[in-house]
Formats: sequence, structure tokens, C-alpha cells
Amino acid sequence: MFFFLNWYILPVAFALDLIIGDPQSKIHPIRWMGNAITYFEPRFRKLSTGLISSGLFFAVFLILSVWIITTSVIIIADSIHPFMGNIIQILLIYYAVSACALSNDAMDVGRSLEKNDLESARKKLAFIVGRDVETLDEEGIARAVVETVAENFVDGVVSPLFYAAIGGAPLAMVYKMINTLDSMVGYKNETYEKFGKAAARIDDVANYIPARLSVLVVALATHILLRNGAPVLRTVVKEGSHHASPNAGYPEAAFAGALGVKLGGPSYYHGNLVEKPYIGNSFGKVNVRHIRKACNLMKLSAILWVTCLWLAVI
Repeated sequence: MFFFLNWYILPVAFALDLIIGDPQSKIHPIRWMGNAITYFEPRFRKLSTGLISSGLFFAVFLILSVWIITTSVIIIADSIHPFMGNIIQILLIYYAVSACALSNDAMDVGRSLEKNDLESARKKLAFIVGRDVETLDEEGIARAVVETVAENFVDGVVSPLFYAAIGGAPLAMVYKMINTLDSMVGYKNETYEKFGKAAARIDDVANYIPARLSVLVVALATHILLRNGAPVLRTVVKEGSHHASPNAGYPEAAFAGALGVKLGGPSYYHGNLVEKPYIGNSFGKVNVRHIRKACNLMKLSAILWVTCLWLAVI
């Protein structure tokens, strides 16, 4: 069952995120998803089907559970009163979007860099990236922040709103479970190489279309801000596929072209050097000023994206 949205649901949910941000409360569906993943992982690992198959059953079980629970809650609320069902959808979609939190976290690191407090910047950065941060200099920290803003623009804005527009809050929550699974078990290491393989592949499929659509809104936002969105498209065409992820390279290349900076490159993860190609090879280095520019670009792109989706569903 898909839920078709009333005209005000998407803009109100998005406005709540911009105004309030991510609520720091235990009453949070995404935190519940994380708790469910932690609880069920050891139980599915005990299956005798092999780690790849048990990881697939684990991911499918949690994804279907989220869809069933969310759908049931909305149906019950709607049976009481249609407006109550709409309120539930607004709240759930609001919980799925994280533009404000992404900007706040990035700017928090930026403020520490502006004070030349590299230690504080590294500690704050460690909360929002997966790479090792202990040896990063100012340029490395700034580059990591801009990359995170670019990648999470898809995970935290474009994809959840895309799926909300297609299938309402249930599909938005399904996407968030897929994304949370990938962030918790979708690693290529000894622990999750096999068990997390299905979760990582499902996340790749879920983000495939949104990652590529994100390029268009970033190009439009760049044209509005700088009167020239062409470098975005040129960089994406030339270097968008230069990434280990089938999706992350596209928003990174879009932001690299928009800001005129070089992203990517080798990074350490859990003490191991991972050789990643640079994206935006013809551009200059990232500095602290680019963090604010990346956040402004991300927020304008988010506004344009929700406007496009709103026009599509009304």
C-alpha cells in the first residue's frame, strides 16, 4: 500500500526540520531502528544459512517490519480522523529529513577550525565521518566536512523526500531503515564483509536514482548563487563515477564543481589506508570558508528539491 500525500505534508515536514532540527529525544524512529538492528543482529547471525544469506534475511526482515509498523500506525490514525493520519505522516517524514542537523554539525566543526582549534575540530568531525581523524590537518578536516555535506545531502534530504513523495511516510521510513542498516553493518571489513553485504547492496539500489537527481538541484542552486551551474554538470560527467561507491561520487562531484574544490583522495579507515581517487582534480584545495559555502549550497538545494517534489504531488 502506498500513501498519497496531501499538498501540505512535504513542505510542513521539511519546514519543521529547518526550524527545529533533529530532536534530541529517545522518542525518535531512527534511534529505534538502530536499537532494532543491534538487537536482531546476533540472532540472525546464529542462522545456519551462511552469513551472506542470514544478512539478507536480517535486512529484509527489518525493512518489511518498518513498512508494516509504519503503515499500520498511519491506518489506525487515519481511521480515527484523516487529519490525524496526516499529522503522523508529517512527523515521520520530519524525522526522516536531516538538513538542519547536517548543516549544524558541519558548521560546528567549521567554528572550531576558525578558532584554529584542530583538536576540537577533530573530535567533532569524528561524530559525523567514518574515517580516522587523528592526523588530519586543517585542509583534511575541511575536505572531510564538505564531502560529508555532499554525501549526506542525498542520504539525509534527497532520498527520504524522494521516497516520501512516492509512497508517503511508510516508504520514507523504509528508506531510513535501509540507510541505517548500511551505516551500521554495510562495512567491507572482517566482521561485516559477508553479513552486511545485502544491506550495502540494498542501500546502493535505493540511492541510485536520488543520487543522480541530486546533481540537477545542486546545479540549479549553484546557478542561482553564482550564476553558473555549468561546472557542476561538467565535473559530474567527467568524474562522478570516480568513487568506490556507485552513488557517492555524483553529489561529491556536484559540490566539487560548485565550490571549485578538490575532494576525495586517500584516507585512513580503522588504521588502514584506503586509496580513493580525487574528484575535482582541476580545482584547488578546500579551506574552512568552503564549509559555510557547502552548507548554504546544501540548504538551497534542499529547498529547491522539496519544491520540485511538492509541485509533483499537488
